[in-house]
Amino acid sequence: MLRASAACEAAGIPSSSLVSTGFIGQAKATRVGLGYADLPWATLPGHPAVQTLDELHDNVRNVTLPQIIDNLTGRIASAAAADAEPGPRDVVFRGGWGALHQHFMEREWSDTLPIVPPTLERIQAFLAHTPRSPDEMLGVLLPDNRAATVWNVAVNGVMAGCRPEYMPVLLALVEAMADPDYGVEHSGNTPGGETLIVLDGPVVKALGFNHTQGVMRDGFQANTTVGRFWRLYLRNVAGFLPHKTDKATFGNTWRVAIAENADAVEALGWTPFGVERGFARGDSTVTIARYTGGGMASSMSGSTPEELLPYLADGLVKQTFWQIMFSVGIGWGKLRPLALITPIIAETIAAAGWSRADVRQFLFEQARIPAWEFERLLRDWTHKPIWNLQEEAQKGSIPAELYAASSDPERRVPIVWSPEHIMLVVTGDPLRTNGYMFGHNGQLGFPVTKRIAL
Repeated sequence: MLRASAACEAAGIPSSSLVSTGFIGQAKATRVGLGYADLPWATLPGHPAVQTLDELHDNVRNVTLPQIIDNLTGRIASAAAADAEPGPRDVVFRGGWGALHQHFMEREWSDTLPIVPPTLERIQAFLAHTPRSPDEMLGVLLPDNRAATVWNVAVNGVMAGCRPEYMPVLLALVEAMADPDYGVEHSGNTPGGETLIVLDGPVVKALGFNHTQGVMRDGFQANTTVGRFWRLYLRNVAGFLPHKTDKATFGNTWRVAIAENADAVEALGWTPFGVERGFARGDSTVTIARYTGGGMASSMSGSTPEELLPYLADGLVKQTFWQIMFSVGIGWGKLRPLALITPIIAETIAAAGWSRADVRQFLFEQARIPAWEFERLLRDWTHKPIWNLQEEAQKGSIPAELYAASSDPERRVPIVWSPEHIMLVVTGDPLRTNGYMFGHNGQLGFPVTKRIAL
């Protein structure tokens, strides 16, 4: 709401956002980032979802409404001035490593793990791996409204422990972060979803990214430090800080970057992941999307696609419960669940003549739930008193052929609108029969792919 209020204030229209008690810290930080340090809000005590109607009525009448009146009539208390930030090339500390580590932690420039000191010499080594100007702007990131530049990409890459030659990957990542389709402003939202980084193409082998056993485990420099860079950049440039602008209820620790096994995909004759995302064969790409969690299908068994793929379909459904609102609800057709499969599973499926597109089509047809359950999830998880798929189809909001083919409450309806909405990556231990399914955070972390300019 603060962003809408900022737009109103910019147009000369008085505003008053509503902020519940638990989000006051986020509101204070966000309004500074929006450039309106005095942007007003009215507090709604506690959380309205767990209050009785009488409690809610009393809070609104006695606390919230008077503040709204004050805000709209100009009686607004001035906020304290924000501390000035150092310039991009200012030397912010001189001294030993232990003292530097403490200095960065106290200013919330670090995730509290040891960092590599971002000295000018180290930063220049990163800049040597791109022809782009250090001052080139890659975008402006919310909530702090701060510019993403080639220079501050290099600074955070050094801090994360990346090698200088990773610089093209980091630049593509930040371009993806700044893409409006991704929605970086939602990085600190309630579900605490965390972004998964997927690499594909020649970059995987050229820079030593693990793409086989233990692909989601730390311990491989490229995968680990690129994943850590993502979270540091969200903190230091976008401005997501725990207990302030990052309001994840429980949260997730940053994930290591993963990579598709290009050799396995080539041997199968399948289309590479990056090509499916719209890029040319031979391009190196990086894809980001935010996921709320995931689960493994362990020790799958079967010698045909029909025997193996139900494991994945079942897993996709299990990872999609409240997230169904991103398919039909606050997001229309924005759900993009992801399945990772090991090379031996992909090999067994390909041996039957199935392509990656055939796999997605099967999963689309099988990853379904009864219409009554779909409606119950929408009703219970989105706080809407009535949800009826046939009525929504009649309005033209959703595809009638998918969700209103009949009035039978037991009819099975898909969790996504199209087979292309299911993402599939071949990676992991080549000889283990496993899959891993992720629940997607919809348009609050929509998939974006960028080419890596090696």
